[in-house]
Amino acid sequence: MIEENTYLVWDETKECVIIDCGTYYADERKELVDTIRTEGLRPVHLLATHGHLDHNFGINTIAEEYGLNPKASEKDAPMMAALKEQGATLFGMTIDYEFPTVTHFLKEKEEVRFGSHTFTVLPTPGHTQGSVTFYCKDEEVAFTGDTLFRGSVGRTDFPGGSMFQLISSLRELAQLPDTTRIYAGHGEPTTIGYELAHNPYMDR
Repeated sequence: MIEENTYLVWDETKECVIIDCGTYYADERKELVDTIRTEGLRPVHLLATHGHLDHNFGINTIAEEYGLNPKASEKDAPMMAALKEQGATLFGMTIDYEFPTVTHFLKEKEEVRFGSHTFTVLPTPGHTQGSVTFYCKDEEVAFTGDTLFRGSVGRTDFPGGSMFQLISSLRELAQLPDTTRIYAGHGEPTTIGYELAHNPYMDR
């Protein structure tokens, strides 16, 4: 609906994770499920970088199809429990379906395993109190949600946002190798090195 990026990540084992399932329209949901089926994948985690509705529009489809409940930071638990209310207050829309509840809260430095790979949970608050980044050291890949974009950063004027926290989180991300590929919640991919050279919010 607002050009949010949903990520489907898998390896040679065919186990996969879905990150920020913001699929809203029926054709988007179908495309995601069809891809999982066509590639012969087995979803094992449904992950949320944070609790905003645009990153969770489609989590009910994953719950219904694969029996997975979302995993998110406990600091965003109130947001995840009020996704329908966000529809009314933030988007002026009425949502006529129910969202699955979070059954596992992600902890700092927790390891999320799938197939032969591991994501480390990095707390990156600022856009929301519970924003996290999923970092795979072996592949030098990070999924940053709305913390870091190509050439920009996430908003901090929503409830729970903090520019001070966001800048601190960006400094933490800046410690990752320059070659680390960044897949954000909106926009095009980038790298830590590119952002250090071009993003006015990034500093090492």
